[in-house]
Amino acid sequence: MPDVPHGVSPSPRPASPAQLHSLATRARRLILTSAFRAGGTHLGANLSAVDILVTLHTAVLRGSSDEPGRDRLVLSKAHAALALYSVLALQGRLDPEELAMCGATGSRLSTLVSTRVPGVDFTTGSLGQGIPMGVGVALGARVLGAGWRTYVLAGDGELQEGSNWEGAMLAAARGLDSLTVIVDRNRIQRGGSTEDVNALEPLADKWRAFGWEVLQVDGHDHADLLDVLLPPAAPTRPRAIIAETVKGKGVSFMEGRSEWHGKGLTAELLGRALEELGPDD
Repeated sequence: MPDVPHGVSPSPRPASPAQLHSLATRARRLILTSAFRAGGTHLGANLSAVDILVTLHTAVLRGSSDEPGRDRLVLSKAHAALALYSVLALQGRLDPEELAMCGATGSRLSTLVSTRVPGVDFTTGSLGQGIPMGVGVALGARVLGAGWRTYVLAGDGELQEGSNWEGAMLAAARGLDSLTVIVDRNRIQRGGSTEDVNALEPLADKWRAFGWEVLQVDGHDHADLLDVLLPPAAPTRPRAIIAETVKGKGVSFMEGRSEWHGKGLTAELLGRALEELGPDD
């Protein structure tokens, strides 16, 4: 377990990646049932990101939401809000029954992540803003002499926004070694493949050219995620983790299909999806 800033409680690390897998399965079931009851959300994006969010919230982020020195998470990929809400519900910060209100008029659970929800530090939604926001948060920690780490989970499609690369350049220039950006590299955005819309490759080389340490990992392998998300003892520069994922992961008829960025579930399809996931471990 890495050192914890003074006055901040550590997050317990599971005994094995199998526990993270079990939590991710439970979160996927919550995402699917809640989306069905709510009338739809960005299912493909939520399912590709959930393993990363489970690992971060269960085993990496230090401190609780009421501790000033806690680690910060910016969900730049704001349309994966239901995945984050589901993970928070598994931690007891939200009533799972409330998830069915996601996107409803008057609900605090907006379809783009909101600070009205306990455990959420940043409201996002305008794509391309999360990485610059994370740079500011990491700079703030340095100015204050605080020990928190800053994590940003970004979608790959939003990397086509130039604001990300302005932030990346500044982070490297200032040596923000407490900043980690995780790219959910599912290769699909609204409208089709990222490489057909506006190609990102060679993505790892781009981050290296901006002066970042770059790691590439299977974004659904919890052991690999633990290895890269827990920072080195003496980091020297910001880190970019390219997490190779599958849009709609866990449900065969959603995997790799761009239409599940916004398509709703029927009762029949929900049943098929839950059957594929299997029971909670």
